[in-house]
Amino acid sequence: MQPSPPNEQPAPPLDSGLSGLAEGWASRGAASGRSRSRRPVPGYGGQLAGRRLLRQQLRLGRRGLAIGIDIGGTKVAAGVVDAEGHILREARRSTPGSDPRAVERVIVELVEELSAGARIRSVGIGAAGWMDLDGGTVLFSPHLAWRNEPLRENLQHLLRRPVMLVNDADAAAWAEWRFGAGQGQDRLVCITLGTGIGGAMVMDGHVERGRFGVAGEFGHQIIMPGGHRCECGNRGCWEQYASGNALGREARELALANSPVAQELLKAVDGSPERITGATVTELAIAGDAASRELLEDVGNWLGLGLANLAAALDPGKFVIGGGLCAAGELLVAPARKAFARNLTGRGFRPAAEIDLAALGPNAGLIGAADLSRASSRTHR
Repeated sequence: MQPSPPNEQPAPPLDSGLSGLAEGWASRGAASGRSRSRRPVPGYGGQLAGRRLLRQQLRLGRRGLAIGIDIGGTKVAAGVVDAEGHILREARRSTPGSDPRAVERVIVELVEELSAGARIRSVGIGAAGWMDLDGGTVLFSPHLAWRNEPLRENLQHLLRRPVMLVNDADAAAWAEWRFGAGQGQDRLVCITLGTGIGGAMVMDGHVERGRFGVAGEFGHQIIMPGGHRCECGNRGCWEQYASGNALGREARELALANSPVAQELLKAVDGSPERITGATVTELAIAGDAASRELLEDVGNWLGLGLANLAAALDPGKFVIGGGLCAAGELLVAPARKAFARNLTGRGFRPAAEIDLAALGPNAGLIGAADLSRASSRTHR
């Protein structure tokens, strides 16, 4: 059984900002030629607020079980999550290629397996990509062949219970705000360091997704004009300097130069530099290899610089750093804090955001997806 996370996040005040999805529904209604009236999804989306809606959210969010599903490029992880963020039961499958129907079948299998003997209120699904503001349609997903896919409608028909879609970084940020390292923060920014850099914001009790629902692409701020080419097409994106891929690339270059300081790196991969990854460097750094620690420090410096840029724009109270690269712990975060303090606009004359590691680990996405679906299940029942 999953270890219990810290105590549940206290309920936001009744006048805090709530998410609403009126614009998303209005645009869909206009496109279909008919008017549709829906209540907004609590905790997720735009700006529509109301005291009665918030009370409904809080009452609903305190009871019942939900299933959270985190769809990655290689695996689909699922779990039954209670109202305090505890995972009671888990299951996993391999991601079945890119066929949308095959992915739907895997989701149905996981829900049927996990719901046996339990009363499941709702299902939340987190995946990389862009969702519409209503949380019903996957506009684009990099791992799967989802393009304007009405996934919630398809799955609600198959599962006979409320379903909500959410970006995986948004789901993880919500989980950290509710149950993890972001508790008590009214302006929280979460950064996920993996092959690239993901991000999300929880502001005044709701996930802030921007006007078009695609906020949080922090990894693609240009931090070095003319720098390394990014998969997005630009040059010099932050994730080309402060991600797991960046760490692996720099280590491979060091090894290919036959540097004497790279001997431990080469030994770890049997002399094949092309096999060096960010995980390789992280493991060696934890074990004490000086070259690997220096490479991690370089990545931490770039991380801190990017966080200083975000602080200038967003002014959060805390940054929470998660993702696979955070296995390095303070070897990564300590240099990031120093670089952040050195590059922060107005340093010495303003309060500075805290920088902490995420508390919930790799299960944050499914915990957050389940919790958001529970809070919104009355909306889309």
